[in-house]
Amino acid sequence: MTDQSSNQMWGGRFAAGPDAIMEAINASIGFDKRMAAQDIAGSRAHAAMLAATGVITDNDAEAIREGLLTVLSEIEGGTFQFSTALEDIHMNVEARLKEIIGEPAGRLHTGRSRNDQVATDFKLWVRDQLDAAEGGLLALIKALLSQAEAGADWVMPGFTHLQTAQPVTWGHHMMAYVEMFGRDLSRVRDARARMNESPLGAAALAGTSFPIDREMTAKALGFDRPAANSLDAVSDRDFALEFLSVASISAVHLSRFAEELVIWSSAQFRFVTLSDRFSTGSSIMPQKKNPDAAELIRAKVGRIFGANTALMMVMKGLPLAYSKDMQEDKEQVFDAADNWMLALAAMEGMVKDMTGNRESLAAAAGSGFSTATDLADWLVRVLKVPFRNAHHVTGTLVAMAESRGCDLPDLSLADMQGVHEGITDDIFTVLGVENSVNSRMSYGGTAPAQVRAQIARWQEILAG
Repeated sequence: MTDQSSNQMWGGRFAAGPDAIMEAINASIGFDKRMAAQDIAGSRAHAAMLAATGVITDNDAEAIREGLLTVLSEIEGGTFQFSTALEDIHMNVEARLKEIIGEPAGRLHTGRSRNDQVATDFKLWVRDQLDAAEGGLLALIKALLSQAEAGADWVMPGFTHLQTAQPVTWGHHMMAYVEMFGRDLSRVRDARARMNESPLGAAALAGTSFPIDREMTAKALGFDRPAANSLDAVSDRDFALEFLSVASISAVHLSRFAEELVIWSSAQFRFVTLSDRFSTGSSIMPQKKNPDAAELIRAKVGRIFGANTALMMVMKGLPLAYSKDMQEDKEQVFDAADNWMLALAAMEGMVKDMTGNRESLAAAAGSGFSTATDLADWLVRVLKVPFRNAHHVTGTLVAMAESRGCDLPDLSLADMQGVHEGITDDIFTVLGVENSVNSRMSYGGTAPAQVRAQIARWQEILAG
């Protein structure tokens, strides 16, 4: 296809083709061809509606339908010749349609503009990505639930500031990420519901004088309703910004978990063993097993954040309605979507394959005076000591144990009574890590019974 064919598409507006620089900056076919299936779906719905409302004949609509299916098969088969001279996916498809069916192709664009066409295509593409993200998040949540169920009563250290804080259970830690990715799932579903309005039929910005049926095209494309304002319909990219915002928050969660897997799989921690499928070796050190998949997931957040910021910068100063700036909306979203989906799939694979090292977790659970808070709580609950006083007594006993190179349960009753005379033998019932986690029975706590209750709640949510 030549510049001349491009000029014909513009109805003779330009006497000569654009020069190479203008063509390069103006063309978007290099990336927006990813929306080919959505573009053809929108055109098929539009053609069917034009026939139903009497704007075009049934014969023309049938020719357009068959021609578009041929174009789609060529694109899917890899034989379609994309042209930068034709700028974008819309004009590439329409030009090829004309080659196939002739004059009826020229009637397809009646009652619409590239402005509402691209907004429709992009919405359909983003909607497909939200559906894919929902599937990825559900798979990851199920993998985490399996890990939580297997280790609901395994003790491990809980951390604040990456310092040992209190014992928790492996299941409880896994369920923390279930909650985080569950919120991502909720945001995905909210975003999908909010964006599901059809721009098609808004035309350039003001609607059209043709007797189109926007309800019909909206329904055909799976939208809940047509967008209510034609200016907003072609100007809106909130759906893309919200997609990137949801992806950014989810990427933070993926990155935080990836960081923990990097730490946990190290020789210093040995909390988990990652499978060979998601690890690599060193080119020089034969003992190394590197958590490369986790590290790459951790890095993906930068690209996704960058896409979110970039698109906000594109949109922030644009007047209504469409501006060519908005051509810069897609590459960022495409890249973020690719990386988010890949990170979700990789994390699910790692979680399914990883093995928690129960012995190492248990050994670490009792280190760092992890039951000190249990001692303080006992003083408050049993001896009615004010919490601040109990905190001071406990700190004194921790210092004593530290100076002797032992842990709190290793101190004698006499040692403890030397600090507070009211302490009895009953104190030893709360100092073991097993006792500690079993006592945390408040709703959402780390006790195995509470963990299993939360697992059951989530299994019911997913089954519903």
